[in-house]
Amino acid sequence: MSIIRSLGLKSGRLTQLTIGSKAHGKASAKMIGRSKRARSRIVTLVSCVIAGNLLIAGKLVYFGMEPDDETSSIPPVHVVASRPDIIDRNGELLATDLRMVSLYAEPNRVVDVDDAVDKLIQVFPDLDRRATYRKLANARSRFTWLERQITPKQESEVLALGIPAVGFRPEVKRFYPEGRTAAHVVGYVDIDNHGKAGMERYLDSQGLSDLAMTGLTATDALKPVKLSIDLRVQNIVHDVVEDALARYKGQSAGAVVLNVHTGEVVAMVSDPDFDPNDPQASGGDGWLNRMSDGTFEMGSTFKTFSMAMAFDLGAVKATDKFDASAPLHYGRYTIHDDHDVPRRWLTVPEIFRYSSNIGTAKMMDTVGMENQQAYLTRFGLLTKMDTELPEVKMPSQPKVWKKINSITISFGHGVATTPLQTAVAGAAMINGGKLIEPTFLPRTQAEASEIAKTVVKPSTSDIMRSLFKLNGQEGSGVPAQVPGFQVGGKTGTANKVINGVYSHKLSFNAFLGAFPIDHPDYVVLSFIDQPLTGEHGLTFATSTAAPMVKQIVSRAAPLLGVEPQFSDNLLVGF
Repeated sequence: MSIIRSLGLKSGRLTQLTIGSKAHGKASAKMIGRSKRARSRIVTLVSCVIAGNLLIAGKLVYFGMEPDDETSSIPPVHVVASRPDIIDRNGELLATDLRMVSLYAEPNRVVDVDDAVDKLIQVFPDLDRRATYRKLANARSRFTWLERQITPKQESEVLALGIPAVGFRPEVKRFYPEGRTAAHVVGYVDIDNHGKAGMERYLDSQGLSDLAMTGLTATDALKPVKLSIDLRVQNIVHDVVEDALARYKGQSAGAVVLNVHTGEVVAMVSDPDFDPNDPQASGGDGWLNRMSDGTFEMGSTFKTFSMAMAFDLGAVKATDKFDASAPLHYGRYTIHDDHDVPRRWLTVPEIFRYSSNIGTAKMMDTVGMENQQAYLTRFGLLTKMDTELPEVKMPSQPKVWKKINSITISFGHGVATTPLQTAVAGAAMINGGKLIEPTFLPRTQAEASEIAKTVVKPSTSDIMRSLFKLNGQEGSGVPAQVPGFQVGGKTGTANKVINGVYSHKLSFNAFLGAFPIDHPDYVVLSFIDQPLTGEHGLTFATSTAAPMVKQIVSRAAPLLGVEPQFSDNLLVGF
């Protein structure tokens, strides 16, 4: 107590100080606890932020290093596969590339699928809503096409919509300024600019597609590809064929103009056809190129080759006569002539002029079946034609040749060939006897001579030209005659096989002609399949196919530089 007193403190005051000191200690402890908890929370928060940032950074690194499987097959934006222009022999444009853009989306980045689809429908009303929704709703997808090769106006309208994750990619669209005019020759490409038919497909087969795969860009200059086609003549042939198909009410029609010295195809048309700018819209039946990829029994045009082989073998002379006064009987088969063929002995020129089946069959007896097969093979009529055009069909023939086959084939029944290869064989008959495979690319006469194959003697060719001219002046070829241009040729009216039986109403009509026949430069072959009418209401080749050739020659000959002559002298007397 003395000590307490000496300090001047009362015992009550001491008690208060003691109690106050205890209270202050408790407060301090609370503050220290709160401080520790605050620091712990801060540490936890900072740790979470750091962990979140690390997670985001990790994801970014992961996405950056992950291979993009969805776009691995899509070429880089700066690479656009190009094709060379295609031009005719005079430099006129037949096919070229146009720079376009296509619309794509990145579905994994689309924010509002419904909104995006609604906006796209405004610009593309024909867009498949369900299919587009499925594409955009696939969050795992990083690339999908929405519309290919859109117009600049559509591109501007899509930009104005401001749809997230939608962009444009440069592409190439093939454009054919002449449309249907040379569709089967030029061909067409698919949406990815790959050749699908005609010379477009041929270009790919020659290495163009390989160049595109190596990264051929749009800035690379490609030399135009020149064809043998003359666009002026091509237009004429297209007009004539299209008009004939409508006028004669046929199922199909076609024609070709062929240079007999070089084998160059100057013009070729098959109708129905298609628009290469939109082949899907007009394709179907029009995709078939009947000139080179369709086979037909060519009828009496085959008598040209039957007579040529008989002359070439020396089995028949132009002055010989054959009895055509009565039908021929081979087993259960009977060979007749048409009603307008004289029922008497006929000379060889008369057999050709009147197109006598009986006379031709008797001539073939002197040739023999083996020689017949050998010559038809030599003419290229039993084998697949070799040319640049991919669409070429193999001819058909009997698996086993019998006597009756040999007889009917002599006048054009039993073997089916393409009209183009018939024209090529016909050219060999009148150009001096040289078979020259056809080409759709420019070829000089010297180059043609290097690949030409002799099929008949020059003297045989002389006789065949005379027969062609005779028929053009006095026979079934008169409707094809053009004053001054001396068109000669041979008609062919082949009965169509319907359900395994030859029809007496439906026929395949063709005319194999050449001009000017004294010194031929060009062969013209026309055909019309199953015409229901013709000139003067008749449906024979002389009333349908022959007039087609007349129209083609009268309009095209001056453009081809053929000078008219008015001599009526025959090359060879009979």
